[in-house]
Amino acid sequence: MRDKKIAFIGSGAMGEAMIAGLLRQGLATPEHLLTADVHAARVADLQARYGTRPFTDNREAAAQADLVVLSVKPQRLTEVLKGLREAIPPHALVLSIVAGAKITKIMHGLGHEAVIRSMPNTPAQISQGITVWMPSPAVTEAQKAMARQLLSALGKEIEVDDENYLDMATALSGTGPAYIFLFMEAMIDAGVHMGFSRQVSEQLVVETIKGSVAYFEARNHKDQVHVAALRNQVTSPGGTTAQALYYLEKAGFRTAVSRAIWAAYERSIELGKEKPVHIPESNSTSVS
Repeated sequence: MRDKKIAFIGSGAMGEAMIAGLLRQGLATPEHLLTADVHAARVADLQARYGTRPFTDNREAAAQADLVVLSVKPQRLTEVLKGLREAIPPHALVLSIVAGAKITKIMHGLGHEAVIRSMPNTPAQISQGITVWMPSPAVTEAQKAMARQLLSALGKEIEVDDENYLDMATALSGTGPAYIFLFMEAMIDAGVHMGFSRQVSEQLVVETIKGSVAYFEARNHKDQVHVAALRNQVTSPGGTTAQALYYLEKAGFRTAVSRAIWAAYERSIELGKEKPVHIPESNSTSVS
């Protein structure tokens, strides 16, 4: 990886997370990390912080790369692919983190066969995320290994063999941190309503969630215990927990969470329904 040039097309938060993770783990050198964005100030900022090479032309950055990371907004992808068509070196791997974008759309749009579609999540920004990914048939074993190294800079990774799993992961783990943050916000506000200061309420909620996850991981590693069994352990008949859970179930908490995740899944599918683009000519347009 240290000898490979990596071009980031779109230098947003997740692109920066990859850059920081690669440098932190010694998997890349700053001069081999190429950041492309239409906003010159953004790539200049990344250069100042990480020593990366700035570009405002996507084609110029991609043409030098062994690995091209697509990290643009879904709504801008078609135009970005048009600008990059036939600019990717034949030996290079393309890794997309664009939500909902099908592998075939990217392949046809770029005129390039070696493509990996992936879905990381927000905790990747501190190397605590999880990424689900799938390669196209043209991706070699060496390229898969390179992708695993890159994604390991974000946390854990899971390779799948069915692209439907990418839409599912978008709804479950990709969007998942937002559900957790909303739940945390509701708990913190409840604590403030009861009389805690916001600082104390936040500390209680954060440590409770961190401890609960750690406890589940410890027990599950040892006994393969189901999460429902742990919930039952802290639910005494007629106690405070039973009363709280009664109201959550009565309010449709479980159903609301399930329906929300399903709605996100359907939206991911909708984002990918756009027909693949077929663009015969090269175009130097640079869009991020």
